[in-house]
Amino acid sequence: MIDHFGLPVADVDAATARYLQVFAPLGFTEAMRIPHEGSAVVGLAGAAGVPQFWLSPGGPLDRELHVAFAAPDRAAVDAVHEAALAAGVEVLHAPREWPEYHPGYYAVFLRDPDGHNVEAVHHGS
Repeated sequence: MIDHFGLPVADVDAATARYLQVFAPLGFTEAMRIPHEGSAVVGLAGAAGVPQFWLSPGGPLDRELHVAFAAPDRAAVDAVHEAALAAGVEVLHAPREWPEYHPGYYAVFLRDPDGHNVEAVHHGS
């Protein structure tokens, strides 16, 4: 349903590095980097190689945004959690099933460098 999504961030390079480190278990790669006003706009891609998540200069915002990234299985959600812990990322909610959303909704919720609520989620058993 979503073609692409972007977040304004205070430091594009720092945010890019953190997303690539923490979400490596989901196959994140830097697909594009476009110079912009002394910084850059960076497109991150998953396994398909198409940039669908963009980071641009302009943050932080006065309130958090939320974005959820699809994980292929529960092990990938757990791997994102482990990568977050290794990177010193604030974990809002450790991986668990969230039956209030629907049976099989398994997710971890994290805080990114700009205070946004980011999630890795698997829909299934």
